[in-house]
Amino acid sequence: MPQGSILVADDDAAIRTVLNQALSRAGYEVRSTGNAATLWRWVSQGDGDLVITDVVMPDENAFDMLPRIKKARPELPVVVMSAQNTFMTAIRASEKGAYEYLPKPFDLKELIAIVGRALTEPKGKARRNDEVETDEIPLVGRSPAMQDIYRVLARLMQTDLTVMISGESGTGKELVARALHDYGKRRSGPFVAINMAAIPRDLIEAELFGHEKGAFTGAQARSSGRFEQAEGGTLFLDEIGDMPMEAQTRLLRVLQQGEYTTVGGRTAIKTDVRIVAATNKDLRLAIQQGLFREDLFFRLNVVPIRLPPLRERSEDVPDLVRHFFTLAEREGLPPKQIDVAALDRLKRYRWPGNIRELENLIRRLAALYPQEMIGASIIDAELSQPETTSLGEDAAVSETLGGSMERHLTAYFSEFGDGLPPPGLYHRILREVEYPLISAALAATRGNQIKAAELLGVNRNTLRKKIRDLDVQVLRLTR
Repeated sequence: MPQGSILVADDDAAIRTVLNQALSRAGYEVRSTGNAATLWRWVSQGDGDLVITDVVMPDENAFDMLPRIKKARPELPVVVMSAQNTFMTAIRASEKGAYEYLPKPFDLKELIAIVGRALTEPKGKARRNDEVETDEIPLVGRSPAMQDIYRVLARLMQTDLTVMISGESGTGKELVARALHDYGKRRSGPFVAINMAAIPRDLIEAELFGHEKGAFTGAQARSSGRFEQAEGGTLFLDEIGDMPMEAQTRLLRVLQQGEYTTVGGRTAIKTDVRIVAATNKDLRLAIQQGLFREDLFFRLNVVPIRLPPLRERSEDVPDLVRHFFTLAEREGLPPKQIDVAALDRLKRYRWPGNIRELENLIRRLAALYPQEMIGASIIDAELSQPETTSLGEDAAVSETLGGSMERHLTAYFSEFGDGLPPPGLYHRILREVEYPLISAALAATRGNQIKAAELLGVNRNTLRKKIRDLDVQVLRLTR
């Protein structure tokens, strides 16, 4: 006996054939068409238990037809397919009431699983159709990794679930947090961001929760905190791994009880804020080291999203390059194009600074080079390495550092004879490596911390924190 009736609409006959065969083998009754008019006739007649449709049809766009389908048959699940695999496609599919969005090419096993879920889940859970009137694309990329992220974000838009975004510096964590806010149900409220690494540890609680007059030296008047400023909206806690333990305890109470007190205050204040946190650290390791509360981690990690480094999604580089050239042109810079060989160089580069490094490079190319077509020689000069760093070069650097470290450790251990040195060896060695590296970067950029951060491939706030913690002397030039 058939498990259900599926209506398939796609103007590509090959796709209709593949879907017809796969769904029939899975036990479903299938009817297929190459146009939207026939699909709408079937739906309006009450045919079918589920619809699978391409977005772009010869006679009508599926996004224009979806509201009519949802109005006529609100419980009919609709799976949308599209070769236009962008973030906005996933968002529009969710806004229009689609049950699921699948990028082309799709995996047949995944499609069969989605059909099975759609036909067995309880009916009547209508999705909100709050449209976002914008053509801007906040996230760029068509790689499988990015498609997974788009679908997760689309499901989260109309929820208040707490989200933890992890990823290396420069992968776009704040961009994802802003997308969650700007395309979610709290978009009419404020989006407030705070970077834990950029604020002195003894001031973080006051920054988060506000303070009363006289709460501490210098508190001459009451001041609102980021929670109060973000009321009704979204609070983005960047670099959450740098939050001191005392502030972690207070944040945990907010997440558990939905209220907080200002520093120096006694009255509990109710709060209505969505929390999105981000980190480039391994918080599970920090928990083992006693630097992060496990209970807070589980409160924040309700929905984890990992942003892949750019080297893991090199197929997205061409789209990102075109996107950043377009942005540069909108800002008044001359239009540019890039040839195939240059794109190949960019795709093979390791991108230690991730998307931020690529964006800075594209802006530099648009501003400094008169050529309209950017060739491989320009990319080679900018990246200072004609080819991707080879294993031999990496090994040479590792061998040099390893030999120096071995000599250093031998001398260090010899100071203590048969006994062991005091604890803290890892941080001592790390300091001795980081100090000259950061000093050299600052010297090479003549004290420009923005350029030094770009050179090192780290966040500017991270660099500032390192400079402060390591007491690195910054050269300050005068004209």
